[in-house]
Amino acid sequence: MAREYLKKASLHSTSDATDVTATVQEILSRIEAGGDAAALDYAARFDRYDGPVVLSAEDIAAASAQVPDRLKADIAFAHDNVRRFAEAQKDTIRDTEIEILPGFVAGQKAIPVDAAGCYVPGGRYSHVASAIMTVTTARVAGCRHVMACSPPRPGVGVAPAIVHAAHVCGADTILAIGGVQGVAAMTFGLFGQPRANILVGPGNQFVAEAKRILFGRVGIDMIAGPTDSLILADATADPAIVAADLVGQAEHGYNSPVWLVTDDRALAERVMELVPGLIEALPQVNRESAAAAWRDYAEVILCSDREEMAATSDDYAPEHLTVQAADLDWWLERLTCYGSLFLGEETTVAFGDKASGTNHVLPTSGAASYTGGLSVHKFMKTVTWQRATRDGARPVAEATARISRLEGMEGHARTADVRLAKYFPDRTFDLSADG
Repeated sequence: MAREYLKKASLHSTSDATDVTATVQEILSRIEAGGDAAALDYAARFDRYDGPVVLSAEDIAAASAQVPDRLKADIAFAHDNVRRFAEAQKDTIRDTEIEILPGFVAGQKAIPVDAAGCYVPGGRYSHVASAIMTVTTARVAGCRHVMACSPPRPGVGVAPAIVHAAHVCGADTILAIGGVQGVAAMTFGLFGQPRANILVGPGNQFVAEAKRILFGRVGIDMIAGPTDSLILADATADPAIVAADLVGQAEHGYNSPVWLVTDDRALAERVMELVPGLIEALPQVNRESAAAAWRDYAEVILCSDREEMAATSDDYAPEHLTVQAADLDWWLERLTCYGSLFLGEETTVAFGDKASGTNHVLPTSGAASYTGGLSVHKFMKTVTWQRATRDGARPVAEATARISRLEGMEGHARTADVRLAKYFPDRTFDLSADG
């Protein structure tokens, strides 16, 4: 049978996207021209904060002192898991070389970027986990300088737990500045900091647009939209857990899509019965976000079998993909488009979001069809090199000269000609394109 929508979204994640490009471009241009003073003006306007931007060692220590010991232990636990996973990722990157021809060797090496800028959201929620995910991974990659910036709260500053987490995870500098002005500060090297080579981390639509505009001048992890999650569940799944997982992701925001894809009608109907009650039991702000997300963006899709379920999931290319179904190995092998995969009831998106070790900075809005999430690889440049003896260079030079002439690039051809003439003065080579 074709996919049957038991619940169809009335809106999509881009339905109410506002065009913030002009506003963001103006802020970036003014800060680039005006430097620290312009950034401070915007910080006073938007952050309503007039404290120090660059946190001192004393500021960091004072913030850490406000963090309860049990939370410090949780942050240390999460940091250790993320660090060890990132180290395992880094171990997969190998410098290598190959002898292309006798006497001609080519290779690759991975070089970390010099300076990384990590944006840590700190508005409605204190995103401690984002500090852990971004700063830790940049540090493991080997970046020389790692900056973290986060929006300060009026009269308070950056949330103490964010300051503590960024410091524990290895940030060289912590900046109390948020929004576009925070992104600009890291990009343009304000407040005595080096210019960032890459910007990473989640943020609101203004932060996302600033990163999009700046991409090319700096690297970015990805252009992110509202977070999204999809659950694949069959008759073996527990509807109470499926419903809880959907609600847990819907609380991110009013426009955060959640999708249930199943081949079992009874499961789907039971989950749809349970979700409203779980939303109603949330605290007010969370409840309002989850209710709007479920009402306007959520979908429940009934498929004929697991193959159709998998194909549906790949079409959606979700940021987070959970499988609560039999034969997990089949799903791991079959599924191809997702940011991060959570196999079985015993794991959940929140584990990856907070503490299990995999990174939670992931592709949204279908971008998982072509890219993965944040990893040490994002902070590293894979570059190539070559070296040759004169005998090893000869056949490469001959082919290069002829291909270049075929393309009409005579200057290229002559860089090969001159070497052949110097290295083999007693030989004649046919270097024409029509030989």
